[in-house]
Amino acid sequence: MIETKPGERIDDLLNTGLKIIQSKEVFSFSLDAVLLAHFVYVPILKGGILDLCTGNGVIPLLLSKRTKGDITGVDIQARLCDMAERSVRLNRLDDRIRILCEDVKRLPEVLGYGVFNVVTCNPPYFSSREAHIKNPNPFYAIARHEICLTLDEAVAAASRLVRQKGKVAFIHRPDRLEELLASMRAHRLAPKRLQFVHPRKDGAANMVLVEAIKDGQTGIKVLPPLTVYDEHGAYTKELLSIING
Repeated sequence: MIETKPGERIDDLLNTGLKIIQSKEVFSFSLDAVLLAHFVYVPILKGGILDLCTGNGVIPLLLSKRTKGDITGVDIQARLCDMAERSVRLNRLDDRIRILCEDVKRLPEVLGYGVFNVVTCNPPYFSSREAHIKNPNPFYAIARHEICLTLDEAVAAASRLVRQKGKVAFIHRPDRLEELLASMRAHRLAPKRLQFVHPRKDGAANMVLVEAIKDGQTGIKVLPPLTVYDEHGAYTKELLSIING
């Protein structure tokens, strides 16, 4: 039996039948992770998948419902990795998912170059220039701010880790989309699919999803926008279909 530690709880992971260990003391998963896990292409039967900045392991857990391939989740925070690893064992997925506590910048030397079919990343959203809004909780600060990993460093690592013609998917803030696309192109990742996420139909986007191919051809397909809430403040049917799998 998997034991929880002080301050932890075991939550249902949406309607997947999976469980996840969380704590209010550290960064819990949010909608952006759910959207990224739904957006990215994954091979159904086999292949290596890597999730950078995995936090408590929510994306590897969600992807386990979409693929039979092997999944690796990596985070620099030991406490989150411990929670993720116990969540993996709680769901009896340790034969398919492994959690590694490591600095993303070192991963190519640790795991090898060009070894993964797919790499996903939900990186810290706020740059070091936005230190004035930094959370005093160190777990939240590292998850949200580029303290240990910048956007360009994350893209560079993803490019080195993914195989030729493999796929890399990121979710980020629209105001950093230009920076994300430029970094991808600089590191031999050709953006191919893009989708904006809007809180409401008449509101500006607050998230953007981008999928790229290593050494792919130019040309981006912009998907229809995804709206989170309807006019009554409830989740839209499209979002509910994502959450309900």
